[in-house]
Amino acid sequence: MRSRRLSCLVALALTGGIVSAAQEATPSVKHTTAPATSPASGKEMFMSYCTSCHGKDAKGDGPAASALKQAPADLTTLARQNGGKYPSDKVTSILRGQTKLVAHGDQDMPVWGPVFWKMSQGHEELLQMRIANLNRYLESIQEK
Repeated sequence: MRSRRLSCLVALALTGGIVSAAQEATPSVKHTTAPATSPASGKEMFMSYCTSCHGKDAKGDGPAASALKQAPADLTTLARQNGGKYPSDKVTSILRGQTKLVAHGDQDMPVWGPVFWKMSQGHEELLQMRIANLNRYLESIQEK
């Protein structure tokens, strides 16, 4: 009887440990306020705002990628997917939140237009500078 009770306790402890480990291993996305960056540096903005999901190399393999419902895009293949021409207007529209994508909005990816607007304190020219420079950076990292 005593060995049966001990076996049950060991089984419960192991089950609890496995469940606890599984819960700890489940990735989640931490939502925080976007840090201020220079609107003049597309690379700085990318590193601050995009790498957690898209990765430092923009391949879609950032540390938060596994916690998302939909895998982040490989941003280095945008031109290839668009017949060899970088889709600047489409990227601008996506960044501004004017193009509805499954991974945007109230889904996983923030829509940067309103965030950049707030950072720019309502100055349209600073908003445009942020989006243009981030767009130029993304264009510069396209695979050849």
